[in-house]
Amino acid sequence: MEYFINISYIVASVLFIFGIKMLGSADTARRGNQISSIGMLLAVIVTLLNRDINAGEPLSFTWIIIGLLVGAAIGVVAAKRIQMTGMPELVALFNGFGGLASLLVGWAEFAKAGNFDKAEYPLFTACAVVFAILVGGITFTGSMIAYLKLSGKMGGSATVFPGQKAINTLVFIALLVFGGIFVATGAAWALYAVIGLSLLLGVLGVIPIGGGDMPVVISFLNSFSGIAASAAGFVILNNVLIVAGCLVGASGIILTVIMCKAMNRTLGNVLFGGFGASSGTTQEVEGEMKPISPEDAFYVLEAAESVIFVPGYGMAVAQAQHAVKELGEILENNGAEVRFAIHPVAGRMPGHMNVLLAEADVPYEQLCEMDDVNAIMETVDVAIVIGANDVVNPAAGEDESSPIYGMPIINVHQARTVFALKRGQGAGFSGLINTLFFRDNTRMIYGDAKETMTNLVGQFKD
Repeated sequence: MEYFINISYIVASVLFIFGIKMLGSADTARRGNQISSIGMLLAVIVTLLNRDINAGEPLSFTWIIIGLLVGAAIGVVAAKRIQMTGMPELVALFNGFGGLASLLVGWAEFAKAGNFDKAEYPLFTACAVVFAILVGGITFTGSMIAYLKLSGKMGGSATVFPGQKAINTLVFIALLVFGGIFVATGAAWALYAVIGLSLLLGVLGVIPIGGGDMPVVISFLNSFSGIAASAAGFVILNNVLIVAGCLVGASGIILTVIMCKAMNRTLGNVLFGGFGASSGTTQEVEGEMKPISPEDAFYVLEAAESVIFVPGYGMAVAQAQHAVKELGEILENNGAEVRFAIHPVAGRMPGHMNVLLAEADVPYEQLCEMDDVNAIMETVDVAIVIGANDVVNPAAGEDESSPIYGMPIINVHQARTVFALKRGQGAGFSGLINTLFFRDNTRMIYGDAKETMTNLVGQFKD
């Protein structure tokens, strides 16, 4: 049985690796997700067959079945009811509950000793318990704060206060001290102190991060959830959990670094910079926002030979991706060259815009990287910005006092004409004023993005 279990864990690990590899392409992502799911199903079944996890006795499946049914019910309801606009919040919740699971595994391993005053562990197990609880606790409460910010239940701007960094540092040092005491003595009170402080540090660590940095935070917390799972694997000596956690942790860190580079910022600046605590730009904005009706925009688009769509979170909110795709097809049939420019941090989670456009069956070859479209932007007749803000803000290259100065953007301001679709004249989620909207070549189309796109489609069909 032990031989069979280890072979099954190796097969499951290989399926995880191939599944993650296939997620790198839109054509194979769905199949990669299915392969990874099969690997996890195999790992779960084999683990339940392992008599060693229950002191050599057959498992009592009553509570396991109840847990599976409850979890499956929650998963089905979430998958059916959550709209694509709510996907970032859902990912944050999943990250958080993954961290909570690791925390509970660490605590359960301690409780299993049957003595809450002094745990009798090998040194390595004690260290693994502390690490699983520390990372899991930070991941749980940090993800909950991210969820509250993304869902609008909490302000999206950074929350900073005097001495914040010093307090966070003291909390982290206290975590290490109490963790060391637990490892050395097995004292229950020290472990509970680690649990409480890790939950506190998750809150303190995420509240100073503004809305504009949420995609990076989601990616980083996803990595943390994988690291916590791997630590839990060391606690219970489960090889496949160690491998799966390492895969998630490593891929999340790589994605986080890529996104930080796309913003021209370091991870430390994202986590500790307090971006978004102050809104706007100190540069005086000249000019005014010039509105245009969809009817007048139609005449410009009708004559355009090249059009670039730049989607942002506003497209997700309006669920406008299908109307955008239809307009793109009409423009192609009208003789225009159509592209979709995707900024690495557009939306509120990694790959948010790619997922939405894939849902609308936008041809993958029309999706362009930022550098590719910037090279031809001056030749583009019309750039249509749909609810994007910071990723097209010229202040990133012109205003040294701006929090996003130095961040690579999609240079839509270089296009001959820019149509910016917005619900109103307010700032974006990060609170920064977008100087693009005041440019001479920019025209604002106010209202719901889906209604605007549908109106433009109707203009072409009439």
